[in-house]
Amino acid sequence: MKVFLIQKIRFLILVTSIFFSLQNGYSQDDNFWSHVRIGGNIGIGFTNDTFNGIIAPSAVYDFNNQFSTGFGLNFGYTNSRNFTATNYGASLITLYNPFPSLQLSAEFEQMGVSRSFEIEGQDINDDYWYPALFIGAGYRIGFVSVGLRYDVLYDDNKSIYASAYAPFIRVFF
Repeated sequence: MKVFLIQKIRFLILVTSIFFSLQNGYSQDDNFWSHVRIGGNIGIGFTNDTFNGIIAPSAVYDFNNQFSTGFGLNFGYTNSRNFTATNYGASLITLYNPFPSLQLSAEFEQMGVSRSFEIEGQDINDDYWYPALFIGAGYRIGFVSVGLRYDVLYDDNKSIYASAYAPFIRVFF
Protein backbone atom coordinates (compact mmCIF):
# COMPACT_ATOMS: atom_id res chain seq x y z
CA MET A 1 0.00 0.00 0.00
CA LYS A 2 2.89 2.37 0.84
CA VAL A 3 4.49 1.77 -2.59
CA PHE A 4 1.13 2.41 -4.25
CA LEU A 5 0.77 5.75 -2.40
CA ILE A 6 4.28 6.80 -3.50
CA GLN A 7 3.33 5.96 -7.11
CA LYS A 8 0.19 8.13 -6.77
CA ILE A 9 2.22 11.08 -5.53
CA ARG A 10 4.85 10.72 -8.29
CA PHE A 11 2.15 10.53 -10.95
CA LEU A 12 0.39 13.69 -9.68
CA ILE A 13 3.71 15.56 -9.51
CA LEU A 14 4.45 14.55 -13.12
CA VAL A 15 1.05 15.76 -14.38
CA THR A 16 1.35 19.03 -12.45
CA SER A 17 4.88 19.60 -13.80
CA ILE A 18 3.72 19.08 -17.38
CA PHE A 19 0.85 21.54 -16.89
CA PHE A 20 3.06 24.28 -15.45
CA SER A 21 5.72 23.69 -18.12
CA LEU A 22 3.10 24.20 -20.83
CA GLN A 23 1.74 27.27 -19.08
CA ASN A 24 5.19 28.87 -18.72
CA GLY A 25 6.12 27.98 -22.29
CA TYR A 26 3.11 29.85 -23.65
CA SER A 27 2.98 32.68 -21.12
CA GLN A 28 4.57 35.10 -23.62
CA ASP A 29 1.57 34.67 -25.94
CA ASP A 30 -1.35 36.74 -24.62
CA ASN A 31 -3.74 34.77 -26.83
CA PHE A 32 -2.91 31.36 -25.32
CA TRP A 33 -5.69 31.42 -22.70
CA SER A 34 -8.27 32.56 -25.25
CA HIS A 35 -7.79 29.15 -26.95
CA VAL A 36 -8.14 27.10 -23.74
CA ARG A 37 -11.49 25.53 -22.84
CA ILE A 38 -12.25 24.05 -19.43
CA GLY A 39 -14.76 21.27 -18.82
CA GLY A 40 -15.12 17.63 -17.91
CA ASN A 41 -17.57 15.22 -16.29
CA ILE A 42 -19.33 14.82 -12.98
CA GLY A 43 -21.31 11.66 -12.39
CA ILE A 44 -23.17 9.98 -9.58
CA GLY A 45 -25.07 6.72 -9.46
CA PHE A 46 -27.17 4.81 -6.95
CA THR A 47 -28.75 1.35 -6.90
CA ASN A 48 -30.25 -0.66 -4.03
CA ASP A 49 -26.90 -1.33 -2.39
CA THR A 50 -24.35 0.55 -4.52
CA PHE A 51 -23.06 4.11 -4.75
CA ASN A 52 -20.62 5.37 -7.36
CA GLY A 53 -19.35 8.81 -8.20
CA ILE A 54 -16.83 10.38 -10.53
CA ILE A 55 -15.32 13.81 -11.01
CA ALA A 56 -13.11 14.41 -14.03
CA PRO A 57 -12.08 18.01 -14.80
CA SER A 58 -10.20 18.63 -18.04
CA ALA A 59 -8.82 21.37 -20.26
CA VAL A 60 -8.17 21.46 -24.00
CA TYR A 61 -6.34 23.87 -26.26
CA ASP A 62 -8.12 24.72 -29.55
CA PHE A 63 -5.56 24.85 -32.34
CA ASN A 64 -8.35 25.80 -34.74
CA ASN A 65 -12.12 25.20 -35.15
CA GLN A 66 -11.55 21.52 -35.89
CA PHE A 67 -8.68 20.27 -33.72
CA SER A 68 -8.16 20.41 -29.93
CA THR A 69 -5.95 18.55 -27.50
CA GLY A 70 -5.46 18.61 -23.75
CA PHE A 71 -5.47 16.64 -20.53
CA GLY A 72 -7.69 15.80 -17.61
CA LEU A 73 -7.65 14.44 -14.09
CA ASN A 74 -9.97 11.67 -12.92
CA PHE A 75 -11.24 10.51 -9.56
CA GLY A 76 -13.91 7.87 -8.92
CA TYR A 77 -15.32 6.00 -5.96
CA THR A 78 -17.58 2.93 -5.81
CA ASN A 79 -19.04 1.28 -2.71
CA SER A 80 -21.39 -1.68 -2.58
CA ARG A 81 -22.18 -4.48 -0.14
CA ASN A 82 -19.10 -6.62 -0.97
CA PHE A 83 -16.99 -4.27 -3.06
CA THR A 84 -15.17 -0.93 -2.64
CA ALA A 85 -12.98 0.76 -5.23
CA THR A 86 -11.16 4.06 -5.60
CA ASN A 87 -9.62 5.10 -8.89
CA TYR A 88 -7.64 8.19 -9.85
CA GLY A 89 -5.41 9.24 -12.68
CA ALA A 90 -4.98 11.42 -15.71
CA SER A 91 -5.84 11.40 -19.37
CA LEU A 92 -4.67 12.91 -22.62
CA ILE A 93 -7.48 13.80 -25.02
CA THR A 94 -7.63 14.78 -28.67
CA LEU A 95 -10.81 16.10 -30.29
CA TYR A 96 -11.46 16.46 -34.01
CA ASN A 97 -14.56 18.11 -35.47
CA PRO A 98 -14.69 17.37 -39.24
CA PHE A 99 -17.84 19.51 -39.27
CA PRO A 100 -19.47 21.43 -36.39
CA SER A 101 -22.01 18.79 -35.26
CA LEU A 102 -19.65 15.76 -35.31
CA GLN A 103 -16.89 15.28 -32.74
CA LEU A 104 -14.39 12.42 -33.03
CA SER A 105 -12.16 11.74 -30.04
CA ALA A 106 -9.18 9.72 -28.88
CA GLU A 107 -8.38 9.60 -25.17
CA PHE A 108 -5.62 7.77 -23.35
CA GLU A 109 -6.41 7.30 -19.67
CA GLN A 110 -4.04 5.93 -17.02
CA MET A 111 -5.84 5.01 -13.82
CA GLY A 112 -4.57 3.88 -10.45
CA VAL A 113 -7.05 1.43 -8.97
CA SER A 114 -7.38 0.38 -5.35
CA ARG A 115 -10.15 -2.13 -4.77
CA SER A 116 -11.21 -4.54 -2.08
CA PHE A 117 -13.94 -7.12 -2.20
CA GLU A 118 -15.23 -10.10 -0.30
CA ILE A 119 -15.65 -13.46 -2.03
CA GLU A 120 -16.81 -16.48 -0.07
CA GLY A 121 -15.76 -14.94 3.25
CA GLN A 122 -12.27 -13.88 2.06
CA ASP A 123 -11.20 -10.24 1.88
CA ILE A 124 -9.21 -9.52 -1.30
CA ASN A 125 -7.31 -6.26 -1.85
CA ASP A 126 -5.90 -5.27 -5.21
CA ASP A 127 -3.85 -2.18 -6.19
CA TYR A 128 -2.73 -1.66 -9.79
CA TRP A 129 -2.48 0.75 -12.72
CA TYR A 130 -4.86 0.31 -15.63
CA PRO A 131 -4.55 1.95 -19.07
CA ALA A 132 -7.52 2.66 -21.33
CA LEU A 133 -7.50 3.97 -24.90
CA PHE A 134 -10.90 5.29 -25.95
CA ILE A 135 -11.93 6.01 -29.53
CA GLY A 136 -15.23 7.87 -29.71
CA ALA A 137 -17.76 9.79 -31.74
CA GLY A 138 -20.39 12.21 -30.59
CA TYR A 139 -23.02 14.68 -31.68
CA ARG A 140 -22.01 18.23 -30.78
CA ILE A 141 -24.22 21.24 -30.08
CA GLY A 142 -22.31 24.32 -28.91
CA PHE A 143 -20.16 23.38 -25.94
CA VAL A 144 -21.85 19.99 -25.29
CA SER A 145 -21.10 16.65 -27.01
CA VAL A 146 -23.07 13.44 -26.48
CA GLY A 147 -21.79 10.14 -27.83
CA LEU A 148 -20.23 6.74 -27.39
CA ARG A 149 -16.61 5.75 -26.88
CA TYR A 150 -14.89 2.35 -27.08
CA ASP A 151 -11.87 1.20 -25.03
CA VAL A 152 -9.59 -0.70 -27.42
CA LEU A 153 -7.45 -1.89 -24.45
CA TYR A 154 -10.43 -3.19 -22.45
CA ASP A 155 -9.63 -6.03 -20.02
CA ASP A 156 -12.66 -7.64 -18.41
CA ASN A 157 -10.69 -8.53 -15.24
CA LYS A 158 -8.94 -5.20 -14.63
CA SER A 159 -11.08 -2.44 -16.13
CA ILE A 160 -12.97 -0.13 -13.80
CA TYR A 161 -15.71 0.05 -16.45
CA ALA A 162 -18.45 -2.57 -16.86
CA SER A 163 -18.05 -2.66 -20.66
CA ALA A 164 -15.63 -1.57 -23.36
CA TYR A 165 -18.40 0.72 -24.62
CA ALA A 166 -19.12 3.83 -22.58
CA PRO A 167 -21.61 6.60 -23.35
CA PHE A 168 -20.41 10.12 -22.61
CA ILE A 169 -21.59 13.68 -22.18
CA ARG A 170 -18.63 16.01 -22.65
CA VAL A 171 -18.82 19.70 -21.76
CA PHE A 172 -16.17 22.34 -22.55
CA PHE A 173 -16.67 26.09 -21.97
